[in-house]
Amino acid sequence: MPTWTLSCSSCDYTQPGDARAGVCPKCGQPLLARYAPVAPWTTSQRWDLWRYESVLPLMEGETLVSLGEGLTPLVEAPGLARRIGVRRLWIKDEAQNPTGSFKARGMSVAVTRARALGATGVVIPTAGNAGAAIAAYGAAAGLPVRVYAPRTTPAPILSIIRSLGADLHLVDGHIGDAGKLSRAFAAESDFFELSTLREPYRVEGMKTMGYELAEQLGGRLPDALVYPTGGGEGTVGIWKAFGEMRDWGWLPNDVRFPQMIVAQATGCAPIVRAFEAHEDRATPWENPATHAAGIRVPGPLGDRLLLRLIGESGGSAAAVDEDAIREHTKTLAESTGVDAAPEGGAALAVTRLLVDQGRLSRDAEVVVFNTGSGASYRVDT
Repeated sequence: MPTWTLSCSSCDYTQPGDARAGVCPKCGQPLLARYAPVAPWTTSQRWDLWRYESVLPLMEGETLVSLGEGLTPLVEAPGLARRIGVRRLWIKDEAQNPTGSFKARGMSVAVTRARALGATGVVIPTAGNAGAAIAAYGAAAGLPVRVYAPRTTPAPILSIIRSLGADLHLVDGHIGDAGKLSRAFAAESDFFELSTLREPYRVEGMKTMGYELAEQLGGRLPDALVYPTGGGEGTVGIWKAFGEMRDWGWLPNDVRFPQMIVAQATGCAPIVRAFEAHEDRATPWENPATHAAGIRVPGPLGDRLLLRLIGESGGSAAAVDEDAIREHTKTLAESTGVDAAPEGGAALAVTRLLVDQGRLSRDAEVVVFNTGSGASYRVDT
């Protein structure tokens, strides 16, 4: 089993890995797990994200909380590549995870750790998909779950949360308002709060997307990766995976990492605004509004990490409006058969925008992430 420490992403603080942890107590920034080197492509025979258990925070003898998450399809779409204007294009379809989104990855790892560390329950604020995922994994672990969600969360997702037995509290406002209530409840109870990047374990599940992608592409990486970004744990996790794979010899030392492209909506684009202003941190977005609920996050804690990785990768950040998101969600679904969520549509729309602007090469090989299921957003029949 791996051993790890927890290190601050911003300052020199470290602490033992197998401990209940939130943010850095010195500077308030996210903690990240750091491991001893692992022999290249040390994988298990499992057919889920725990295939990569050698690089995940799991102690000897611990029982996994797993519902078969991970190893999602990488769908090549040559027709869509021609339409968007790039050489090759794949859709990484995270809708195939349990509860219909990439959030299952982080919750499998985080709830496994929460139970192992003796938490009496788990609590979270959510824009939607994370709430459904924590409800499922909490049920699988036998842990009580409390979820705080904005009233504007898509109704099908709220229905999933309720059906899985979570204690759901609806909040007037946005996910930031829900976060305040979640943290207050965690402070007065023994529940482990699993907010995005406010604990170090969810991002470990998310990083398996990076390991998977390299394995699915035969040990290489694409030229660009476009990720719809709200809180940022998916984007941060994938970038962390690429660094680990290079440092440990899973990828060649001279590997060229993809341009990391953050996709947001014009109604809530704190990372895009900071990127365009050449800032190293973002200011919270005023009155966030977009029907792509998963990227309606006005003040992500991971802003510094996101802006840093964009710069390190030579990447970019861009936002598109609601009409473009709807149009490209429809295009993605009708062109590939992938039942795309609006976040996936936003990522595709940003891809086209950057190609049209000359910020993304027409000769590029691009992976676009669809982070959730379109079915989770539909209320019509």
